[in-house]
Amino acid sequence: MGELHLGFEIVALVVLCAILLADLLLVLKRPHVPSMKECAAWIGFYVGLALVFAVVLFFVGGAKPSSEFVTGWLLEYSLSVDNLFVFILIMAKLQVPRKYQQEALMVGIIIALIARGLFILVGAVIIDRFVAVFYLFGLFLLYTAWKQAFEDEGDNAESPIMRVVRKFIPVSEEYDGNKIRTVVDGKKMFTPMLMVFITLGLTDVMFALDSIPAIFGVTRNPFLVFTANIFALMGLRQLYFLLGGMLDRLAYLHYGIAAILGFIGIKLLIHAIHEAPLDFIPGFHALERIPEVPIWMSLGFIVVAMGVSIIASLVAARKKDNAELEA
Repeated sequence: MGELHLGFEIVALVVLCAILLADLLLVLKRPHVPSMKECAAWIGFYVGLALVFAVVLFFVGGAKPSSEFVTGWLLEYSLSVDNLFVFILIMAKLQVPRKYQQEALMVGIIIALIARGLFILVGAVIIDRFVAVFYLFGLFLLYTAWKQAFEDEGDNAESPIMRVVRKFIPVSEEYDGNKIRTVVDGKKMFTPMLMVFITLGLTDVMFALDSIPAIFGVTRNPFLVFTANIFALMGLRQLYFLLGGMLDRLAYLHYGIAAILGFIGIKLLIHAIHEAPLDFIPGFHALERIPEVPIWMSLGFIVVAMGVSIIASLVAARKKDNAELEA
């Protein structure tokens, strides 16, 4: 076992797309600010759905695709938390009414999924024809990990996207409910809501430049890569509202994410050494003695890295709060 049938993959993707469509229609029909209870319930539903999918994969294809999916899903889910920091900045800069932020996030996520699907297809083709690309993926992730840990991108990371959108699309200054188009002084214009959709989608595409190479370090199966991305993004909208007020308290989260990216980068380099040895380098074959990183180790590292960074952040935040109360 280990191979998944095409029929199963098609049915699974159709079901997942139907769930996403139903979620979108629900948001469009009843725009509102979700309560903490509602957000927690939806996140629990999507997490449960991902675990059920992992169990189905186990019975359909065996332990290998199931474990690869769970590891890839947790990897993408942990990296998607980093997206939330930028999403909050985008919403604040564009002054999106909270009532319509769910809709904006949902449409942005769908745009991101389409773009990620194209990225995954291109990545799979490149890997099949040029396996040495794992060297580039690994080095890129190590570079990204360094930036994540030691460089402050600031709150203007998304500004270039906004400027480009405004340059080519006439956008009104005011929102008109959740409409995409409006009329200002007799002239038809797009509302800022369209700009929000595009900015969120393109911003997530930029994050995909890190996450897609990373998940290919877990599995080379495009179906598992895409479904892991779907499940990671499914609960992102609710996670935005649930953690929105807490993200500023997770001061060490970026170190955990950097550690994960660095770990996967090293794993990719080790994989490249085995799959595409650089014979022209003297003594290179000695590196092939380094064992490949197993899936269980990747899964464990992701869980520990995120857990330690979150706990350390919350402990530091509590100490800070206590110090301020005593001052």
